[in-house]
Amino acid sequence: MPARFNHMELTLPKGGLETGREEIKRFYGELLGWEAIDVPILGQLGLLLRTDPETSQFILVTEQDAHLESPGYDHLGIIYDSREEVDAILEKTKKMQAQDERVRIKEYEDLVTGGVTTHAFYVKFLLPIWFDIQVQEFADGSAPKRSWTYG
Repeated sequence: MPARFNHMELTLPKGGLETGREEIKRFYGELLGWEAIDVPILGQLGLLLRTDPETSQFILVTEQDAHLESPGYDHLGIIYDSREEVDAILEKTKKMQAQDERVRIKEYEDLVTGGVTTHAFYVKFLLPIWFDIQVQEFADGSAPKRSWTYG
């Protein structure tokens, strides 16, 4: 059986959750529909961002002395089913950015590689990595043999 992703832990500097917890919950909840749960872990109150309450996929945010710093375009890809979904999230992100200059957006032209067109943008807010919000559109015969599906 092939491996599947379960979670990612992101570390903030000490105090990062204390000052940003509610904003992180609000932003990612409103923008991406993620459920935010305060969880005691590693002697602190971490923040678990669950991408879908019916799956085991989540991002755990904790505070550490040695924390993640990502000055480049390190990112986690979040895939959607349609171009329209990605465009709607981008428009919502732009509205949020108009209210808060800490919301960062990087827009891209469609990337066409063989029979695959990737339509995407990056967003970053208070967490140390970008999120690549994308859809992959496959030309006839280009779809992967295996892919994520909801049952």
